[in-house]
Amino acid sequence: MADDRLIVALDVPHAVAGAELAQKLGDAVSFYKIGLGMLTGGGLALANELKQEHGKRIFLDMKLFDIGATIEAAVRGLAQFDLDFLTVHGDPHVVAAAKEGAAGSEMKILAVTILTSLDRTDLDACQIRAGDLPELVTTRAARAFEAGADGVIASPQEAALIRALPEAEGRLIVTPGVRPMGSDLGDQKRVATPANAVADGADHIVVGRPVWQSPSPKAAAEAILAEMNSPQALQPNH
Repeated sequence: MADDRLIVALDVPHAVAGAELAQKLGDAVSFYKIGLGMLTGGGLALANELKQEHGKRIFLDMKLFDIGATIEAAVRGLAQFDLDFLTVHGDPHVVAAAKEGAAGSEMKILAVTILTSLDRTDLDACQIRAGDLPELVTTRAARAFEAGADGVIASPQEAALIRALPEAEGRLIVTPGVRPMGSDLGDQKRVATPANAVADGADHIVVGRPVWQSPSPKAAAEAILAEMNSPQALQPNH
C-alpha cells in the first residue's frame, strides 16, 4: 500500500490528462488532489473514477467561500461523492456551515488559512490586517479548529506553530508549497522540503509540478516518498 501522506496534485488541464498521469504513477501514489483548474474539464468524474474504480483517496480542493446556507448546500452535494478531503476558506462561518453540510459523511473539511503563494506584500494589497504572517496563519487555524474544521491547509513554514496549538490536537495539517530538494519554486513563496514539512508536523504534503513535469513522474513520486521517510523527517526543525 502506498504511503498516503503524499498527495499528488493533478493540476493538469482535463480529466484525460489526469487519468493518464495517475496511470503512470500506478501503485506508487494512493492519494490525489483535484482542484478548481480541472473542475470544468471533468474533475468530478475523474475523482469518482479514481475513488470507485481504483481505490484511491481524493482531496477535492475547491476552497469554497460564500454565505453559510450556500456553503452548506454545496458541501452536502459534494459529500455524496464519497470523497476524503474538501477545502473551504477558514472563516469560522464558512467552516461551521461546511461541517453541517458534511454531516453523516466521512469527508473531512479542511480550512484554508492563507494561500501559500501569498506573502505580506500580497496581504497588504488585499487589505488584510497588519501583522506577522505566521501569527495570522496560526490565529486563523485556531479559529477554524474552534469552528469544527477537521484540519487546515497551511504552508510548511507554519506547520510547527499550528501543531503546537492546543486546538490542533487530533486535527490534520496538510501542506502545499512543498518542493523536493533542488526543484523550482514555481509560484510558491513559502516552501519547504518534504522531510522538513513532515518533521514540522504535517500529516500530508501536496506536490504537483515536481511530479507531473518530471520525465518520470513515478520516479519523482518515489524520490519524494524517500525524502519523507528519511532520518531528517523524524527531527523537528525547532
